[in-house]
Amino acid sequence: MNSTAYSRPSKLPGGAGDRRPPTRLRGFASKIEPKKLGAGLLAGCCLALLTYVSLAKLFAIYSPVFANTSGLLQNTPPASSSVPETTDAIPAEDTTFIGRENGNAVDPVDFPEEGPAAAGSQEPAAEGGAGGDGAALAKMSCDENGVDEGFPYARPSVCELSGDIRISPKQKTMYLVNPSGAGGFDENGEKRLRPYARKDDFLLPAVVEVTVKSVPSAAAAPQCTKKHRVPAVVFSVAGYTDNFFHDNTDALIPLFLTASHLKGEVQLLITNYKPWWVQKYTPVLRKLSNYDPINFDADAGVHCFAAGFLGLYRDRDLIISPHPTRNPRNYTMVDYNRFIRSAYALRRDRPSALGEVPGMRPQMLIISRGGTRKLLNLEEVAAAATELGFNVTVAEAGADVPAFAALVNAADVLLAVHGAGLTNQIFLPTQAVVVQIVPWGNMDWMATNFYGQPAREMQLRYVEYYVDEEETSLKDKYPREHLVFSDPKALHKQGWQALAETIMKQDVKVNLTRFRPFLLQAIDKLQE
Repeated sequence: MNSTAYSRPSKLPGGAGDRRPPTRLRGFASKIEPKKLGAGLLAGCCLALLTYVSLAKLFAIYSPVFANTSGLLQNTPPASSSVPETTDAIPAEDTTFIGRENGNAVDPVDFPEEGPAAAGSQEPAAEGGAGGDGAALAKMSCDENGVDEGFPYARPSVCELSGDIRISPKQKTMYLVNPSGAGGFDENGEKRLRPYARKDDFLLPAVVEVTVKSVPSAAAAPQCTKKHRVPAVVFSVAGYTDNFFHDNTDALIPLFLTASHLKGEVQLLITNYKPWWVQKYTPVLRKLSNYDPINFDADAGVHCFAAGFLGLYRDRDLIISPHPTRNPRNYTMVDYNRFIRSAYALRRDRPSALGEVPGMRPQMLIISRGGTRKLLNLEEVAAAATELGFNVTVAEAGADVPAFAALVNAADVLLAVHGAGLTNQIFLPTQAVVVQIVPWGNMDWMATNFYGQPAREMQLRYVEYYVDEEETSLKDKYPREHLVFSDPKALHKQGWQALAETIMKQDVKVNLTRFRPFLLQAIDKLQE
Protein backbone atom coordinates (compact mmCIF):
# COMPACT_ATOMS: atom_id res chain seq x y z
CA MET A 1 0.00 0.00 0.00
CA ASN A 2 1.43 3.36 -1.04
CA SER A 3 1.15 6.18 1.45
CA THR A 4 -0.05 9.52 0.20
CA ALA A 5 0.59 11.50 3.29
CA TYR A 6 3.81 13.03 2.07
CA SER A 7 3.52 12.41 -1.73
CA ARG A 8 3.71 15.36 -4.02
CA PRO A 9 0.57 15.83 -6.21
CA SER A 10 1.16 14.93 -9.86
CA LYS A 11 -0.75 18.05 -10.97
CA LEU A 12 -1.20 21.45 -9.50
CA PRO A 13 -4.64 22.29 -8.12
CA GLY A 14 -7.12 23.31 -10.69
CA GLY A 15 -6.43 20.50 -13.13
CA ALA A 16 -3.98 22.48 -15.32
CA GLY A 17 -1.28 19.89 -15.20
CA ASP A 18 0.58 21.33 -18.21
CA ARG A 19 0.20 25.00 -17.28
CA ARG A 20 3.58 26.88 -17.36
CA PRO A 21 4.72 29.73 -15.01
CA PRO A 22 3.87 33.32 -15.93
CA THR A 23 6.11 34.95 -18.54
CA ARG A 24 7.58 37.59 -16.09
CA LEU A 25 8.69 34.99 -13.52
CA ARG A 26 10.11 32.76 -16.21
CA GLY A 27 12.16 35.63 -17.53
CA PHE A 28 13.51 36.51 -14.05
CA ALA A 29 14.66 32.96 -13.42
CA SER A 30 16.42 32.71 -16.73
CA LYS A 31 18.66 35.67 -15.82
CA ILE A 32 20.18 33.99 -12.67
CA GLU A 33 23.56 32.37 -13.26
CA PRO A 34 23.89 28.73 -12.12
CA LYS A 35 26.98 29.47 -9.86
CA LYS A 36 25.25 32.28 -8.01
CA LEU A 37 22.17 30.15 -7.54
CA GLY A 38 24.26 27.33 -5.96
CA ALA A 39 26.02 29.71 -3.56
CA GLY A 40 22.73 31.17 -2.46
CA LEU A 41 21.26 27.78 -1.72
CA LEU A 42 24.34 26.84 0.35
CA ALA A 43 24.15 30.03 2.39
CA GLY A 44 20.45 29.47 3.01
CA CYS A 45 21.06 25.94 4.28
CA CYS A 46 23.77 27.16 6.70
CA LEU A 47 21.47 29.85 8.04
CA ALA A 48 18.67 27.30 8.60
CA LEU A 49 21.04 24.90 10.38
CA LEU A 50 22.34 27.67 12.69
CA THR A 51 18.77 28.63 13.59
CA TYR A 52 17.87 25.00 14.40
CA VAL A 53 20.90 24.52 16.67
CA SER A 54 20.09 27.71 18.61
CA LEU A 55 16.50 26.66 19.16
CA ALA A 56 17.53 23.12 20.18
CA LYS A 57 19.97 24.50 22.78
CA LEU A 58 17.28 26.75 24.19
CA PHE A 59 14.89 23.76 24.41
CA ALA A 60 17.51 21.65 26.17
CA ILE A 61 18.00 24.30 28.88
CA TYR A 62 14.32 24.30 29.86
CA SER A 63 13.41 20.68 29.15
CA PRO A 64 13.11 18.46 32.27
CA VAL A 65 14.13 15.45 30.20
CA PHE A 66 17.38 17.01 29.12
CA ALA A 67 17.96 18.46 32.56
CA ASN A 68 17.71 15.02 34.21
CA THR A 69 19.98 13.51 31.63
CA SER A 70 22.51 16.23 32.27
CA GLY A 71 22.35 15.55 36.00
CA LEU A 72 22.93 11.84 35.49
CA LEU A 73 25.95 12.54 33.33
CA GLN A 74 27.39 14.82 35.98
CA ASN A 75 27.07 12.02 38.62
CA THR A 76 28.76 9.42 36.46
CA PRO A 77 32.09 8.27 37.97
CA PRO A 78 35.19 9.33 36.01
CA ALA A 79 36.27 6.98 33.24
CA SER A 80 39.72 6.68 34.79
CA SER A 81 39.55 4.57 37.91
CA SER A 82 40.14 6.58 41.08
CA VAL A 83 38.91 3.80 43.38
CA PRO A 84 41.68 2.29 45.55
CA GLU A 85 42.46 -1.33 44.81
CA THR A 86 41.56 -2.21 48.41
CA THR A 87 37.93 -1.23 47.85
CA ASP A 88 35.44 -3.86 46.67
CA ALA A 89 33.09 -2.22 44.20
CA ILE A 90 29.50 -3.39 44.52
CA PRO A 91 27.85 -4.10 41.15
CA ALA A 92 25.15 -1.54 40.44
CA GLU A 93 22.55 -4.21 39.84
CA ASP A 94 23.15 -5.68 43.29
CA THR A 95 22.75 -2.54 45.40
CA THR A 96 19.14 -3.36 46.15
CA PHE A 97 17.01 -3.97 49.19
CA ILE A 98 16.15 -7.50 50.21
CA GLY A 99 12.57 -8.65 50.78
CA ARG A 100 9.39 -6.65 50.81
CA GLU A 101 9.62 -2.94 50.21
CA ASN A 102 7.86 -0.54 52.52
CA GLY A 103 6.99 2.60 50.61
CA ASN A 104 6.12 4.52 53.77
CA ALA A 105 9.10 3.41 55.83
CA VAL A 106 11.45 5.95 57.34
CA ASP A 107 14.95 4.96 58.36
CA PRO A 108 14.95 5.75 62.09
CA VAL A 109 18.70 5.32 62.52
CA ASP A 110 19.67 7.80 59.80
CA PHE A 111 21.57 5.42 57.60
CA PRO A 112 22.60 6.92 54.25
CA GLU A 113 20.49 6.23 51.19
CA GLU A 114 21.74 3.53 48.88
CA GLY A 115 23.28 4.60 45.62
CA PRO A 116 26.66 5.64 44.23
CA ALA A 117 28.86 6.63 47.16
CA ALA A 118 31.04 9.71 47.23
CA ALA A 119 34.54 9.79 45.76
CA GLY A 120 33.71 6.98 43.36
CA SER A 121 33.54 4.39 46.18
CA GLN A 122 30.67 1.92 46.21
CA GLU A 123 31.53 0.54 49.64
CA PRO A 124 28.65 0.34 52.15
CA ALA A 125 28.54 3.82 53.60
CA ALA A 126 29.28 4.22 57.30
CA GLU A 127 26.77 5.32 59.86
CA GLY A 128 28.30 8.78 59.83
CA GLY A 129 26.93 9.38 56.35
CA ALA A 130 27.90 9.00 52.72
CA GLY A 131 31.55 9.65 52.15
CA GLY A 132 32.39 9.16 55.82
CA ASP A 133 35.33 7.09 57.00
CA GLY A 134 33.58 3.82 57.77
CA ALA A 135 36.74 2.14 59.02
CA ALA A 136 37.25 4.86 61.64
CA LEU A 137 33.75 4.23 62.97
CA ALA A 138 34.21 0.47 63.35
CA LYS A 139 32.98 -0.63 66.77
CA MET A 140 31.88 -3.77 68.59
CA SER A 141 30.51 -3.76 72.11
CA CYS A 142 29.24 -6.89 73.84
CA ASP A 143 26.99 -7.31 76.87
CA GLU A 144 28.30 -10.41 78.59
CA ASN A 145 27.01 -9.79 82.09
CA GLY A 146 24.60 -12.67 82.41
CA VAL A 147 24.40 -12.57 86.19
CA ASP A 148 20.98 -11.89 87.70
CA GLU A 149 20.69 -12.55 91.41
CA GLY A 150 17.77 -14.81 92.22
CA PHE A 151 17.30 -15.97 88.63
CA PRO A 152 18.72 -19.36 87.64
CA TYR A 153 19.29 -18.76 83.91
CA ALA A 154 22.29 -16.67 82.92
CA ARG A 155 21.52 -14.25 80.13
CA PRO A 156 23.27 -14.86 76.81
CA SER A 157 25.95 -12.60 75.36
CA VAL A 158 24.84 -9.99 72.82
CA CYS A 159 27.11 -7.93 70.57
CA GLU A 160 26.34 -4.67 68.79
CA LEU A 161 28.43 -3.71 65.76
CA SER A 162 28.74 -0.56 63.66
CA GLY A 163 30.87 0.41 60.68
CA ASP A 164 31.55 -1.63 57.54
CA ILE A 165 29.94 -5.00 58.38
CA ARG A 166 29.90 -7.84 55.87
CA ILE A 167 27.91 -10.92 56.73
CA SER A 168 28.68 -14.19 54.97
CA PRO A 169 26.14 -16.81 56.07
CA LYS A 170 28.01 -19.45 54.09
CA GLN A 171 31.12 -18.85 56.22
CA LYS A 172 29.05 -18.26 59.38
CA THR A 173 31.04 -15.04 59.77
CA MET A 174 30.40 -11.35 60.28
CA TYR A 175 33.41 -9.37 59.00
CA LEU A 176 34.07 -5.98 60.59
CA VAL A 177 36.47 -3.70 58.70
CA ASN A 178 38.43 -2.55 61.73
CA PRO A 179 41.95 -1.16 61.06
CA SER A 180 42.62 -0.54 64.74
CA GLY A 181 41.80 -4.13 65.72
CA ALA A 182 40.20 -2.88 68.93
CA GLY A 183 36.87 -4.06 70.31
CA GLY A 184 37.26 -7.11 72.51
CA PHE A 185 38.51 -9.63 69.94
CA ASP A 186 40.78 -12.56 70.81
CA GLU A 187 44.39 -12.96 69.64
CA ASN A 188 43.09 -14.12 66.26
CA GLY A 189 40.92 -11.05 65.86
CA GLU A 190 37.73 -13.05 66.41
CA LYS A 191 34.71 -13.15 68.67
CA ARG A 192 32.57 -16.31 68.67
CA LEU A 193 28.97 -16.41 69.82
CA ARG A 194 26.00 -18.77 69.63
CA PRO A 195 23.08 -16.34 69.17
CA TYR A 196 20.33 -18.14 71.07
CA ALA A 197 18.53 -16.11 73.73
CA ARG A 198 18.86 -18.65 76.54
CA LYS A 199 22.27 -19.45 77.98
CA ASP A 200 21.70 -23.13 78.57
CA ASP A 201 24.77 -25.39 78.44
CA PHE A 202 22.59 -28.31 77.42
CA LEU A 203 21.18 -26.46 74.40
CA LEU A 204 24.04 -24.29 73.16
CA PRO A 205 26.10 -27.01 71.39
CA ALA A 206 23.23 -27.39 68.89
CA VAL A 207 23.14 -23.64 68.14
CA VAL A 208 25.03 -22.44 65.07
CA GLU A 209 28.20 -20.61 66.13
CA VAL A 210 28.75 -17.27 64.40
CA THR A 211 32.16 -15.60 64.29
CA VAL A 212 32.76 -11.86 64.26
CA LYS A 213 36.09 -11.36 62.52
CA SER A 214 38.03 -8.11 62.71
CA VAL A 215 39.84 -7.39 59.43
CA PRO A 216 42.30 -4.53 58.77
CA SER A 217 40.89 -3.37 55.44
CA ALA A 218 38.06 -3.85 52.99
CA ALA A 219 40.38 -5.94 50.82
CA ALA A 220 40.58 -8.54 53.59
CA ALA A 221 36.79 -8.98 53.68
CA PRO A 222 34.63 -10.67 51.05
CA GLN A 223 33.07 -8.47 48.38
CA CYS A 224 29.49 -7.39 49.02
CA THR A 225 26.76 -8.83 46.85
CA LYS A 226 23.86 -7.08 48.63
CA LYS A 227 23.73 -3.72 50.37
CA HIS A 228 21.23 -2.88 53.11
CA ARG A 229 20.67 0.54 54.61
CA VAL A 230 18.91 -0.97 57.64
CA PRO A 231 20.64 -2.73 60.54
CA ALA A 232 20.93 -6.50 60.83
CA VAL A 233 19.82 -8.80 63.65
CA VAL A 234 21.34 -12.29 63.62
CA PHE A 235 19.70 -14.82 65.96
CA SER A 236 18.88 -18.50 66.37
CA VAL A 237 15.59 -20.35 66.73
CA ALA A 238 17.18 -23.55 68.00
CA GLY A 239 16.72 -24.85 71.52
CA TYR A 240 13.24 -25.25 72.94
CA THR A 241 11.39 -23.44 70.15
CA ASP A 242 8.04 -24.95 69.13
CA ASN A 243 7.03 -24.77 72.77
CA PHE A 244 4.84 -21.66 72.95
CA PHE A 245 6.38 -20.56 76.24
CA HIS A 246 9.91 -20.77 74.83
CA ASP A 247 8.91 -19.32 71.46
CA ASN A 248 8.09 -16.17 73.40
CA THR A 249 10.73 -16.17 76.13
CA ASP A 250 13.65 -17.29 73.91
CA ALA A 251 12.80 -15.64 70.59
CA LEU A 252 9.83 -13.30 70.20
CA ILE A 253 10.16 -11.20 73.37
CA PRO A 254 13.96 -10.90 72.95
CA LEU A 255 13.36 -9.87 69.33
CA PHE A 256 10.90 -7.24 70.51
CA LEU A 257 13.38 -5.99 73.11
CA THR A 258 16.23 -5.85 70.57
CA ALA A 259 14.56 -4.55 67.43
CA SER A 260 11.12 -3.02 68.01
CA HIS A 261 12.55 0.52 68.34
CA LEU A 262 13.64 0.27 64.69
CA LYS A 263 9.98 0.40 63.62
CA GLY A 264 10.31 -2.34 61.02
CA GLU A 265 13.48 -1.00 59.39
CA VAL A 266 15.64 -3.99 60.27
CA GLN A 267 16.77 -7.11 58.44
CA LEU A 268 16.42 -10.39 60.34
CA LEU A 269 18.91 -13.21 59.65
CA ILE A 270 17.88 -16.51 61.28
CA THR A 271 20.25 -19.34 62.15
CA ASN A 272 19.03 -22.89 62.81
CA TYR A 273 16.34 -21.82 60.36
CA LYS A 274 13.02 -23.65 60.63
CA PRO A 275 10.61 -22.82 57.79
CA TRP A 276 7.59 -23.97 59.77
CA TRP A 277 8.59 -21.73 62.69
CA VAL A 278 8.91 -18.70 60.42
CA GLN A 279 5.55 -19.53 58.86
CA LYS A 280 3.93 -20.01 62.26
CA TYR A 281 5.02 -16.58 63.50
CA THR A 282 4.84 -14.64 60.24
CA PRO A 283 2.47 -11.96 61.69
CA VAL A 284 4.96 -11.19 64.47
CA LEU A 285 8.01 -11.20 62.18
CA ARG A 286 6.23 -8.91 59.73
CA LYS A 287 5.39 -6.55 62.57
CA LEU A 288 9.05 -6.44 63.56
CA SER A 289 10.58 -6.19 60.10
CA ASN A 290 9.45 -4.77 56.76
CA TYR A 291 11.66 -7.33 54.98
CA ASP A 292 11.53 -11.08 54.55
CA PRO A 293 13.92 -12.88 56.93
CA ILE A 294 17.12 -14.30 55.49
CA ASN A 295 17.86 -17.98 55.98
CA PHE A 296 21.33 -17.77 57.53
CA ASP A 297 21.87 -21.50 56.96
CA ALA A 298 21.32 -21.43 53.20
CA ASP A 299 22.08 -17.94 51.85
CA ALA A 300 25.21 -17.79 49.67
CA GLY A 301 25.52 -14.01 49.40
CA VAL A 302 27.54 -11.43 51.30
CA HIS A 303 25.26 -8.89 52.95
CA CYS A 304 26.62 -5.48 53.88
CA PHE A 305 25.34 -3.34 56.72
CA ALA A 306 26.34 -0.24 58.66
CA ALA A 307 25.06 -1.60 61.98
CA GLY A 308 23.95 -4.89 63.43
CA PHE A 309 23.25 -7.13 66.42
CA LEU A 310 24.56 -10.63 66.98
CA GLY A 311 22.24 -12.30 69.47
CA LEU A 312 19.21 -10.95 71.29
CA TYR A 313 18.71 -9.07 74.53
CA ARG A 314 16.47 -10.82 77.02
CA ASP A 315 15.15 -10.48 80.52
CA ARG A 316 13.45 -12.99 82.78
CA ASP A 317 10.85 -15.34 81.35
CA LEU A 318 7.79 -13.32 80.26
CA ILE A 319 9.15 -10.30 82.14
CA ILE A 320 10.75 -7.10 80.83
CA SER A 321 12.39 -4.80 83.36
CA PRO A 322 14.14 -1.43 82.93
CA HIS A 323 17.88 -1.71 82.33
CA PRO A 324 20.42 0.86 81.10
CA THR A 325 21.88 -1.38 78.36
CA ARG A 326 19.50 -4.31 77.81
CA ASN A 327 16.38 -2.16 77.89
CA PRO A 328 17.36 1.52 77.60
CA ARG A 329 13.90 2.46 76.27
CA ASN A 330 12.21 1.03 79.37
CA TYR A 331 9.85 -1.29 77.52
CA THR A 332 7.45 -3.31 79.67
CA MET A 333 5.35 -6.41 79.17
CA VAL A 334 2.38 -4.11 78.67
CA ASP A 335 4.22 -2.74 75.63
CA TYR A 336 4.83 -6.27 74.41
CA ASN A 337 1.16 -7.14 74.90
CA ARG A 338 0.12 -4.14 72.81
CA PHE A 339 2.65 -5.11 70.17
CA ILE A 340 1.50 -8.74 69.99
CA ARG A 341 -2.19 -7.77 69.91
CA SER A 342 -1.42 -5.40 67.05
CA ALA A 343 0.51 -8.10 65.17
CA TYR A 344 -2.54 -10.39 65.30
CA ALA A 345 -5.09 -7.57 64.84
CA LEU A 346 -6.70 -8.22 68.24
CA ARG A 347 -9.00 -5.33 69.02
CA ARG A 348 -9.95 -5.84 72.67
CA ASP A 349 -7.67 -3.96 75.04
CA ARG A 350 -10.02 -4.05 78.05
CA PRO A 351 -12.23 -6.81 79.51
CA SER A 352 -15.98 -6.48 79.79
CA ALA A 353 -17.23 -4.33 82.64
CA LEU A 354 -19.77 -6.27 84.68
CA GLY A 355 -23.14 -4.57 84.74
CA GLU A 356 -22.30 -2.34 81.81
CA VAL A 357 -24.72 -4.20 79.55
CA PRO A 358 -27.82 -5.74 81.22
CA GLY A 359 -27.74 -9.54 81.12
CA MET A 360 -24.17 -9.70 79.79
CA ARG A 361 -22.12 -12.58 81.20
CA PRO A 362 -18.30 -12.49 81.47
CA GLN A 363 -16.41 -14.78 79.11
CA MET A 364 -14.19 -17.53 80.55
CA LEU A 365 -11.76 -19.58 78.46
CA ILE A 366 -10.50 -22.83 80.00
CA ILE A 367 -7.39 -24.15 78.28
CA SER A 368 -7.46 -27.94 78.19
CA ARG A 369 -4.35 -30.11 77.95
CA GLY A 370 -3.94 -33.35 76.03
CA GLY A 371 -0.72 -34.54 77.69
CA THR A 372 0.31 -34.22 81.32
CA ARG A 373 -1.23 -31.93 83.95
CA LYS A 374 -4.72 -32.46 82.62
CA LEU A 375 -7.70 -31.10 84.55
CA LEU A 376 -9.48 -34.40 85.09
CA ASN A 377 -12.82 -32.89 86.13
CA LEU A 378 -12.79 -30.12 83.55
CA GLU A 379 -16.49 -30.55 82.74
CA GLU A 380 -17.47 -30.13 86.40
CA VAL A 381 -15.29 -27.01 86.68
CA ALA A 382 -16.88 -25.57 83.52
CA ALA A 383 -20.35 -26.32 84.92
CA ALA A 384 -19.50 -24.62 88.23
CA ALA A 385 -18.22 -21.54 86.41
CA THR A 386 -21.36 -21.42 84.28
CA GLU A 387 -23.50 -21.67 87.39
CA LEU A 388 -21.68 -18.66 88.83
CA GLY A 389 -22.47 -16.57 85.76
CA PHE A 390 -19.71 -17.18 83.21
CA ASN A 391 -20.06 -18.02 79.55
CA VAL A 392 -17.49 -20.82 79.35
CA THR A 393 -15.45 -21.94 76.35
CA VAL A 394 -13.06 -24.90 76.51
CA ALA A 395 -10.26 -25.20 73.97
CA GLU A 396 -6.77 -26.62 73.59
CA ALA A 397 -4.06 -24.41 72.15
CA GLY A 398 -2.88 -25.63 68.76
CA ALA A 399 -0.63 -24.68 65.85
CA ASP A 400 -3.04 -22.03 64.55
CA VAL A 401 -1.75 -19.15 66.65
CA PRO A 402 -3.91 -16.39 65.09
CA ALA A 403 -7.13 -18.32 65.67
CA PHE A 404 -6.30 -19.16 69.27
CA ALA A 405 -5.06 -15.64 69.94
CA ALA A 406 -8.46 -14.31 68.87
CA LEU A 407 -10.17 -16.79 71.18
CA VAL A 408 -8.03 -15.67 74.13
CA ASN A 409 -8.51 -12.00 73.38
CA ALA A 410 -12.29 -12.50 73.47
CA ALA A 411 -12.07 -13.82 77.06
CA ASP A 412 -12.34 -11.85 80.29
CA VAL A 413 -10.95 -14.73 82.39
CA LEU A 414 -8.34 -17.30 81.36
CA LEU A 415 -8.14 -20.50 83.45
CA ALA A 416 -5.53 -23.24 83.05
CA VAL A 417 -3.36 -25.71 84.89
CA HIS A 418 0.30 -24.68 85.10
CA GLY A 419 1.96 -25.15 81.72
CA ALA A 420 2.89 -23.50 78.44
CA GLY A 421 -0.77 -22.85 77.63
CA LEU A 422 -0.77 -20.05 80.22
CA THR A 423 1.65 -18.16 77.98
CA ASN A 424 -1.44 -17.26 75.96
CA GLN A 425 -2.18 -14.64 78.60
CA ILE A 426 -0.14 -12.32 76.36
CA PHE A 427 -3.24 -12.04 74.13
CA LEU A 428 -5.63 -11.06 76.92
CA PRO A 429 -6.95 -7.53 77.14
CA THR A 430 -5.24 -5.48 79.83
CA GLN A 431 -6.88 -5.95 83.28
CA ALA A 432 -8.40 -9.31 82.36
CA VAL A 433 -8.09 -12.13 84.92
CA VAL A 434 -5.73 -15.13 84.91
CA VAL A 435 -6.51 -18.16 87.11
CA GLN A 436 -3.61 -20.61 87.45
CA ILE A 437 -4.14 -24.05 88.97
CA VAL A 438 -0.79 -24.95 90.55
CA PRO A 439 -0.07 -28.71 90.73
CA TRP A 440 1.24 -30.47 93.81
CA GLY A 441 4.96 -30.56 94.55
CA ASN A 442 6.37 -27.28 95.83
CA MET A 443 5.62 -25.58 92.51
CA ASP A 444 5.19 -22.12 94.00
CA TRP A 445 8.47 -20.69 92.64
CA MET A 446 7.76 -21.88 89.09
CA ALA A 447 4.13 -20.81 89.24
CA THR A 448 5.00 -17.32 90.46
CA ASN A 449 8.02 -16.62 88.26
CA PHE A 450 6.77 -18.18 85.03
CA TYR A 451 3.15 -17.02 85.03
CA GLY A 452 2.07 -15.23 88.23
CA GLN A 453 4.52 -12.32 88.25
CA PRO A 454 4.40 -12.00 84.44
CA ALA A 455 0.59 -11.65 84.68
CA ARG A 456 1.05 -8.78 87.12
CA GLU A 457 3.71 -7.24 84.85
CA MET A 458 1.13 -7.32 82.04
CA GLN A 459 -1.36 -5.52 84.29
CA LEU A 460 -3.58 -8.58 84.43
CA ARG A 461 -5.43 -9.57 87.61
CA TYR A 462 -4.08 -12.80 88.98
CA VAL A 463 -5.61 -15.66 90.99
CA GLU A 464 -3.77 -18.87 91.88
CA TYR A 465 -5.11 -22.12 93.30
CA TYR A 466 -2.72 -24.65 94.90
CA VAL A 467 -3.64 -28.31 94.53
CA ASP A 468 -3.28 -30.39 97.69
CA GLU A 469 -2.12 -34.00 97.87
CA GLU A 470 -5.68 -35.31 97.64
CA GLU A 471 -6.25 -33.54 94.31
CA THR A 472 -3.22 -34.90 92.45
CA SER A 473 -2.96 -38.12 90.47
CA LEU A 474 0.44 -38.66 92.10
CA LYS A 475 -1.37 -40.15 95.12
CA ASP A 476 -2.32 -43.13 92.94
CA LYS A 477 1.26 -43.64 91.77
CA TYR A 478 3.49 -43.00 94.80
CA PRO A 479 3.20 -43.92 98.51
CA ARG A 480 2.88 -41.03 100.92
CA GLU A 481 6.40 -41.59 102.25
CA HIS A 482 7.90 -40.95 98.78
CA LEU A 483 9.85 -37.73 98.21
CA VAL A 484 7.00 -36.53 96.00
CA PHE A 485 4.99 -36.07 99.21
CA SER A 486 7.52 -36.08 102.04
CA ASP A 487 10.10 -33.71 100.56
CA PRO A 488 9.27 -32.41 97.07
CA LYS A 489 11.98 -29.75 97.42
CA ALA A 490 14.54 -32.54 97.28
CA LEU A 491 13.27 -33.44 93.79
CA HIS A 492 13.66 -29.83 92.69
CA LYS A 493 17.26 -29.88 93.86
CA GLN A 494 17.92 -32.92 91.68
CA GLY A 495 17.24 -30.86 88.58
CA TRP A 496 14.77 -30.64 85.76
CA GLN A 497 15.02 -34.26 84.68
CA ALA A 498 13.93 -35.51 88.09
CA LEU A 499 10.99 -33.09 88.07
CA ALA A 500 10.02 -34.03 84.54
CA GLU A 501 9.79 -37.70 85.51
CA THR A 502 7.73 -37.15 88.65
CA ILE A 503 5.96 -33.94 89.59
CA MET A 504 5.51 -32.63 86.05
CA LYS A 505 3.73 -35.85 85.00
CA GLN A 506 0.76 -35.47 87.31
CA ASP A 507 -2.88 -34.68 86.48
CA VAL A 508 -5.19 -32.80 88.82
CA LYS A 509 -8.80 -33.11 89.96
CA VAL A 510 -9.78 -30.05 91.93
CA ASN A 511 -12.12 -30.20 94.91
CA LEU A 512 -15.03 -28.06 93.73
CA THR A 513 -15.88 -27.02 97.28
CA ARG A 514 -12.36 -25.66 97.70
CA PHE A 515 -12.19 -24.28 94.16
CA ARG A 516 -15.49 -22.40 93.95
CA PRO A 517 -14.31 -19.40 96.07
CA PHE A 518 -11.45 -18.87 93.59
CA LEU A 519 -13.94 -18.61 90.74
CA LEU A 520 -15.77 -16.00 92.80
CA GLN A 521 -12.46 -14.16 93.22
CA ALA A 522 -12.19 -13.95 89.45
CA ILE A 523 -15.63 -12.31 89.30
CA ASP A 524 -14.66 -9.89 92.06
CA LYS A 525 -11.47 -8.90 90.25
CA LEU A 526 -13.42 -8.08 87.10
CA GLN A 527 -15.35 -5.55 89.19
CA GLU A 528 -12.26 -3.83 90.61
